[in-house]
Amino acid sequence: MSPAGFWRALPGYVATALLILATSLWTLWGMGELYYEGWGAPLPEALFYLAPAALCLLLTLLALAWPAIGGTLILVAGTAFTAWWWAMIARRSTLTLPAALSMVPISAVLVLVGALFLLEARYRRQQRGERPPRTWFRRYGRYLLALGIPFLVAVAVSAWNLPMVLTRLDDGNYGARLIQGNGVTLVWAPAGPGWGWGSREAAANLSWDELAWYGLSPVGAVAKGGGTHATAEDMRRTGLCRYLSADGLALLDTPQDIWRMPTTEELVRSLVRDGENAGCVWDGKSMGAVCATRPDKETPLWAPSWPAIYYWSADEYDAAEAYYVNYSGSIIGHQPKDWGNARHGFRCVREP
Repeated sequence: MSPAGFWRALPGYVATALLILATSLWTLWGMGELYYEGWGAPLPEALFYLAPAALCLLLTLLALAWPAIGGTLILVAGTAFTAWWWAMIARRSTLTLPAALSMVPISAVLVLVGALFLLEARYRRQQRGERPPRTWFRRYGRYLLALGIPFLVAVAVSAWNLPMVLTRLDDGNYGARLIQGNGVTLVWAPAGPGWGWGSREAAANLSWDELAWYGLSPVGAVAKGGGTHATAEDMRRTGLCRYLSADGLALLDTPQDIWRMPTTEELVRSLVRDGENAGCVWDGKSMGAVCATRPDKETPLWAPSWPAIYYWSADEYDAAEAYYVNYSGSIIGHQPKDWGNARHGFRCVREP
């Protein structure tokens, strides 16, 4: 290739490299989330985490085959992504100038890549009638790299995570469990309305508000409050756990005052690994715990095959958000009290 030809072809190579990089990074994120958050989620929901990488790969292959079409679609995708982001933060009432500009780098890269592929399309039109590259790699190398590099990333992430998720302790006992040590001794509710609603398929997507206002008329896990949020006092007075029967297998119409929601510190100090207490402590303000042994999503505290990887605690962060703890103790965070999905579960506790 002549120097002049190299410079004319350079935009296509740069655009391809940027898309391969984006696909590889989304693959790294998606595979990591699949093993961390998506493991145990039903199909096809678990595959949602791979959607961004799959979309990037599709756009890459499309742009390599038809750069004019692919470049135009990437330009449109950049514009649509920006509009979607602004609309989302506007719905959340957080549309500020810094928030609006926070995703501009991603939008700008998409616009740049789209423009570069349009230059590639013009270059290919100029090359019509010329002899195609002689070597196989010159003809198909970019396709091979576009597919091969993300594939190697997926293999590497799987090699790291699969041994851990496949060897998690699951003793099959999803009944009431006594977990003691590290300054805490509590009985944790059995599978049922006091823990995950009793099955992997029927895991309750209950928000903290719904849990706290369970006992408000009409009694039940339904939306209440009229746009306000529950408080820690509501969780104590009308929380779902208060209505749980002594055996933990039914919710009754009147308070039983046997079970309650665990505090954040109790959750942290009860995290487990290999059937033993992991020795975790929390200073009350950090975003993670310090543990003697790294905890995992294992019995007796967790159901390894269920979707929940976080448990709500009884504590509120502020008027709008409440605390939750993940299975490894690495995340002690807070979410809006009206947030509910299958990843955020709960488990009632009682004194022995």
